[in-house]
Amino acid sequence: MHVAGPQDSAAAAVPGSSRLLPLVIALFFAWGFCTVLVDVLIPKLKATFSLGYAEAMLTQFCFFLAYFVVSIPAALLISRIGYLRGIVLGLLVMAGGCLMFAPAASMGWYPAFLAALFVLAGGITIVQVAANPLAAGLGDPARAHSRLTLAQAFNSFGTMLGPLFGSALILAAGVSEPSPGMDAAALAAFRVEQASHVRVPYMIIAAVLVLLAALCWWMRRSPVPEVRAVGHGDYLRLLKIPKLSLGALSIFLYVGAEVAVGSALVNYLIMAGATSSEQSAGNLISVYWGLAMVGRFIGSWVLRFVAPGLVLAVCATGAAVLGLLAATTLEGTAAAVAILSIGLFNSVMFPTIFTLSIDGLGEDTPGGSGILCLAIVGGAIVPLLMGLAADRIGLALALLVPVACYACIAGYGLLVRAGVLDRS
Repeated sequence: MHVAGPQDSAAAAVPGSSRLLPLVIALFFAWGFCTVLVDVLIPKLKATFSLGYAEAMLTQFCFFLAYFVVSIPAALLISRIGYLRGIVLGLLVMAGGCLMFAPAASMGWYPAFLAALFVLAGGITIVQVAANPLAAGLGDPARAHSRLTLAQAFNSFGTMLGPLFGSALILAAGVSEPSPGMDAAALAAFRVEQASHVRVPYMIIAAVLVLLAALCWWMRRSPVPEVRAVGHGDYLRLLKIPKLSLGALSIFLYVGAEVAVGSALVNYLIMAGATSSEQSAGNLISVYWGLAMVGRFIGSWVLRFVAPGLVLAVCATGAAVLGLLAATTLEGTAAAVAILSIGLFNSVMFPTIFTLSIDGLGEDTPGGSGILCLAIVGGAIVPLLMGLAADRIGLALALLVPVACYACIAGYGLLVRAGVLDRS
């Protein structure tokens, strides 16, 4: 079994298929937009349901767990029904997850929100599994990397705009915790009222996703590359390759650290005195993700001249230093600058780790890609660990969890740069 990823070999160019590229780019934007809204949702749910940090991070756990659960079944499904029909199904599942926020808000029940996030993320996973190789195959194979970079830039654009949308509709009214003396009926009414702020933005997103699904269905007969048939592969054998196995660990740590920092931003910025309102803190999340978009363009130029292992090590070290400063010494504006600037250093890590890990795999590249895609489940585990730490030692010091992740990634970059893993 295989999880389709960005490095899958695309089929030869299909005449007329390039006209689908704007639609595929819109898909990258859409799932980036939906994914980053969880960062805005966390402080609202944390206050409404009086959650600890670990409990609040269950949102990210349920969201990214879907990648681990759905990726392989999605790849098998798309191999049977094709790219565009698979995307239609994924978009409808995403819309269904968004619609689930309405009954969750009406019930004022936290587990219902977690279920909605899991379904939404399951749909995103299906769309990603189809859209990555489809983008690579829409046009001249020699320009596949350029098309993917463009699509990923629009994904980052979505992660930059999403927090502004979420802050305006979810955090504009602020966040409120229930009064200690509320009885059961008053508490239930309070939670329903607060949760209702989440309903409208997700209903809007659901409507847009349905329209996108309808457009994809209308274009389902457009010429597209054939879905590549991939065998089961010997994953245990591949995991014995040090560059790949350590690369998968680095992907796990990177996604986990990136998501953990993004999830903590609103609460951290208020705690550090960088801003006084949840809405303004939510707006600053767009800076974190916007810097990642800027860094991606800068990194694509730098990587022409500097060894990727060295670039990875420098970026991971920079992120670790900034996280350490934010955790231990800085306050106010300086703390905000430090933690938001981590986004700039995050930018090139995922694609750099991905390409380094599969370098030289040859016919085993699809299997290696599958292993790396499954490692995205780090986005479920690391934020939860950070939440557990925050409940015990405070949110600032809990940033040492992603700092440790970045330090390990820097070590991987240095090992690759030194050629140690090539000789293993």
